[in-house]
Amino acid sequence: MTDEPNAKRDWRDTVFLPKTDFPMKAGLAAKEPAILERWARIGLYDRLRKERAGRERFILHDGPPYANGDIHMGHAMNKVLKDIIVRSQTLMGKDAPYVPGWDCHGLPIEWKIEEQYRAKKRSKDEVPPAEFRAECRAYAAHWVDVQKGQFQRLGVLGDWEDPYLTMKFEAEATIAGELLKFAESGQLYRGAKPVMWSPVEKTALAEAEVEYEDIVSTQIDVAFEIVEAPNAPELVGAHAVIWTTTPWTIPVNQALAYGPEIEYGAYWMAGEERTILVLIATALKDDFERRTGLRNEDLDDKPHWTFKGSQLADAVVRHPMHALGGFFAKPRPMLPGDFVTTDAGTGLVHMAPDHGEDDFALCKVYGIDPVFAVTGDGKYREDWAWLGGQGSVINPKFTASGNGGKLEEGPICRDLREAGALLAASDDFRHSYPHSWRSKAKVIFRATPQWFIPMDAAGTETVEHGAETAAGNGATLRELALDAIEHTRFVPEKGRNRIASMVSGRPDWVISRQRAWGVPIALYVHRQTGAYLRDPAVNARILDAFRAGGADAWFQADHQALLGPDYALDDYEVVTDILDVWFDSGSTHAFVVEARYGAGTRANLYLEGSDQHRGWFQSSLLESCGTRGRAPYDAVLTHGFALDGNGRKMSKSLGNVVDPLKVIGESGADILRLWIAQTDYFEDVRIGKEVLAGTGDTYRKLRNTFRYLLGALDGFTDEERVAVADMPELERYVLHLLGKLDVELRAAAEAYEFNRYARALTDFANEDLSAFFFDIRKDSLYCDAADDPKRRAYRTVLDLLFHALVRYAAPILAFTAEEVWQARFPSEDGSVHLLEWPELPALPADDAVSTNWDDVRRLRERVTEAIEPLRREKIVRSSLEAEVTVPELPLPEDALAEAFIVASVAKGEGDDDGVGVVRTHRHKCGRCWRHLPEVAVDDALCHRCTEVVS
Repeated sequence: MTDEPNAKRDWRDTVFLPKTDFPMKAGLAAKEPAILERWARIGLYDRLRKERAGRERFILHDGPPYANGDIHMGHAMNKVLKDIIVRSQTLMGKDAPYVPGWDCHGLPIEWKIEEQYRAKKRSKDEVPPAEFRAECRAYAAHWVDVQKGQFQRLGVLGDWEDPYLTMKFEAEATIAGELLKFAESGQLYRGAKPVMWSPVEKTALAEAEVEYEDIVSTQIDVAFEIVEAPNAPELVGAHAVIWTTTPWTIPVNQALAYGPEIEYGAYWMAGEERTILVLIATALKDDFERRTGLRNEDLDDKPHWTFKGSQLADAVVRHPMHALGGFFAKPRPMLPGDFVTTDAGTGLVHMAPDHGEDDFALCKVYGIDPVFAVTGDGKYREDWAWLGGQGSVINPKFTASGNGGKLEEGPICRDLREAGALLAASDDFRHSYPHSWRSKAKVIFRATPQWFIPMDAAGTETVEHGAETAAGNGATLRELALDAIEHTRFVPEKGRNRIASMVSGRPDWVISRQRAWGVPIALYVHRQTGAYLRDPAVNARILDAFRAGGADAWFQADHQALLGPDYALDDYEVVTDILDVWFDSGSTHAFVVEARYGAGTRANLYLEGSDQHRGWFQSSLLESCGTRGRAPYDAVLTHGFALDGNGRKMSKSLGNVVDPLKVIGESGADILRLWIAQTDYFEDVRIGKEVLAGTGDTYRKLRNTFRYLLGALDGFTDEERVAVADMPELERYVLHLLGKLDVELRAAAEAYEFNRYARALTDFANEDLSAFFFDIRKDSLYCDAADDPKRRAYRTVLDLLFHALVRYAAPILAFTAEEVWQARFPSEDGSVHLLEWPELPALPADDAVSTNWDDVRRLRERVTEAIEPLRREKIVRSSLEAEVTVPELPLPEDALAEAFIVASVAKGEGDDDGVGVVRTHRHKCGRCWRHLPEVAVDDALCHRCTEVVS
C-alpha cells in the first residue's frame, strides 16, 4: 500500500504521454504545394528511375486527354487512379515510370480556334492554313502547360519535364510512319461509304466522337407508285408506302427494300380527300391507319390481296418527284433486304445509299452507287433538280410537317404533299439521335470519298518492322483484334465482352478527316489507276521531312523532291486529308512505350473510362494488331464516371459540377485522392459535399492514427527494441493481424482494387489499432517504467506499425505520408516514396495466439456493450470502475482486466452465459487511474506506479 501523504499529489509530470509536433489539423491546401516543390527540388521522379533501374518494369501507358480547358472531375479521377497504381507498383519494388501525354490534334482544338474566329466575325477559310495550324499548335501548348500544373497539384508523379505530345515532330513522324505501315501491307483503301458526318464541322466523325441525345423528329409516310410487278400484276398502280424519320433523305432515294419472308397486304384505304391502294406489311396495318387516318373497314366492295415479300422481286416503283426528270425519272427497284422488320413503320424501307449503311450495302450489290447530292455543309448541291442549294438538312424547319403549329411546313413535306405522295406527317417522333460530341449539333450519315482500314480483308503482303510483323496474308484485322482481346486481362472482366462485341460488329475504320489541324494522310495516289504509291524509299524521305518539320512539312513540301527521280508529280494526286485523331492516339504506344523502352515492348496496363472501349482502347488495339499482329497492352482497366451527389451527370446548366480544383483549394488533394481510392470506381461514382465530408472523417481518423504513432514513438531507439519471441501475446497477435493486412493489401494492389485496399487499411487503423490495441496498451505506454519489457515490446510493435502503415498509405495519401515520414525522419533529400514494401518480422506458426485473441476481442465487445447501460445511468463514469463477470476465461483474470480496461474480471457462477457488471468498491490509483486492491484510498498510488515514480 502507498503512504497517505502522497495521495493528493498531481502525478501528470510522471506519466509518459505521447509527444509530437505533428498537428491534428492537416491544413493540406497550404502544405501540399510546398511538398510538391520539395519533390521537384530533390528530383524525386528521376531518382526513382535511377534507383529502380534494372528492376522488373511496370508500364502504365497514359491515355492522352485533349489539351483544351481546365481539368474536370473525370480527369482528376483518372489521373489519381493511375498515380495510385504507379506508386503502389513502385512501392512493391518495380521500376514503374509514368509518362503523361496529351492529344493535341483534331476537331476539339480546331473547333476552339474557330470559335475564337466566329467571336471576331471571321471565317477560318479567310486565314492561311499555315497560320491557322500555328494557332492550333499554340492553343494546345497553352493548355498542356495549364493542365500539367493541375495534374501535378493532384500529386501525380511523372516525367513532367518530358511528356509526350502528339504534336511533337517526332510523334507526328511516327504517326505518319504507322499509317505507311498499313499502306505498305495493303491494309488501306479509299472508298465512298456513308460515314457519320457533321454538317456544322464539315468533317467525318468517328463513333467515339459522337454522343446520343433524345430529339423529336418529323415522321412521314410516303407513297411510291408501283409501275411494274411481274410476280403480282394486280399491284401495278398501287402505292408502296415507306415510313421515315429522316425526310431529307427522300430527295436522294434510289430504291425500296422489302423483307422476303414478311407478309404484305394491298389494301384500299379511304380518307377525307381520296381512296388509294397501298402496299404495307399486314402486321403494321393498324399502326398505319392510326398514323395516317386512312381506313380500310368500310371498303368491302374493294378487293385487297396479301403477298409474301418474295413476290415483290423485280417490282419497280417511281419516285414521287418523277416529273422533275433526270435522276428522279429513273425507275426505283424493289430489293430484298434481310434488315427489314415489322417493328415499326410499314415494313418497306426507302433506300438512299448516300445516307445509310444498310442502304449502301444493299444497293451496292445491285450496282446502285451514291450520288453525293448533299454537300459538306448539309445542303443539296446547287445542280440538284429538287431543292438544289437548299438545306440545311438537319434544320427542323427544313423537314417540318407543320402539323403541330410550332413550325411552318418545310419544303420537303410541302412538295410531297403537292405531288400527292405524303400520306401522313407529324413532328412528334421522339427517339435517340447521334450528335457531335464537340459542337453538340446533329450528325448525318453521308457518303463521301474517305480513307478506310478494312476490318475483314487481310493485307496483300507481310511487311517486317524490326521485331514486329504487320498483318499480311492470312488473318484479318478483325480476327487479330478478337484474338488479342481473348489474350488480354480486363479489369473488371465484363470489359472483355463489351469491347469484343464492338469489334465484332464495327464497320471498316474510316481514318480520314476533312480538317486542317492534324497529321496528314501522307500518300500519293496515281491519277489514272487510283492506286496509292507504295515505295519504301519515298516513305523514308517523307518521314525524314516530318521529323525535321512536323506535319506542316507535308503541306509545304516540294513533293517532287519527296517522290524522287523515279516518279513524276504530275502523275500523282497529293492527299490532303488528315488522320482521324483516334489513329493519332492509337499510335502512342509506338512513340511512347516502344520509343522509350525498346521495340516490341508493350504496356502492362491501359487505364481509362469505360467509354474508351469504343475509343482509345479500341483504336490502340486495331492500330497495333494491324502493324504488329497483337495488342499494345497486357491488361485494360476501366473506371466509371463521376456523378454528382444525387447520381446525376454533372452539367454546368444544372449547376451541379464539382470542380476538383476547388476541392483541392479548400480541402487538399489527399482528400480527393482518398475519395477516389475508396469508391467502387469500376462503376459510376458519386461526389458532393456529404460524400467529401465522409471522406474527411475517414482522413482525420487515419491522420490521428499517424499522430498517435509519432507521439507514442517519441525518443524510440533500436536499443529499446524487443525480439518478437519475447513479446507478450497481444503484441504477437497484432503483428499477426499486420501480416494478414500485408497480404490483403498486396493482393488488392495487384488486382487494382484500391477501394478494397483503402477499406482494409482504414479498418485496420480504426478497429484493430485505435479501438483495440492502442486502447488497451495506453496504460502501459503512459504508466509503465520506460524500460519495462511490456512497454518496450509495445513500442517495438508501434515502430513496426509505423514503418508499414506509412508505406501502405503512401500510394493513396501521397502528401500526408510524406509529411508523416518527414515528421519522424526529417531529411532534406529523403522521401517516403523512395521506400519499398515493408519487410515484416517472421512470426512463429502460432495459430493459438490468433484464435485466443480473436475470442478475447469478441468477448471484449460483449463486455463493452454490458457496461454501456451503467455508463448512461452514471453508475460508472468509465469502464475502469466496472467489475465484470464472464462465462469463460480465455486469458488469466488480470490479463483480461487489462484487455477489457476494467477493475477486475472473474468467471461467472452457474449456467448463465451472460456478462455481469457492477461498480467496483476498490479505490483508484492517482497516477494510472486503475482501481486495484492495493490502493488504500482514492488517489493513492498502486504498487507499479509507486515503483515507477520512486
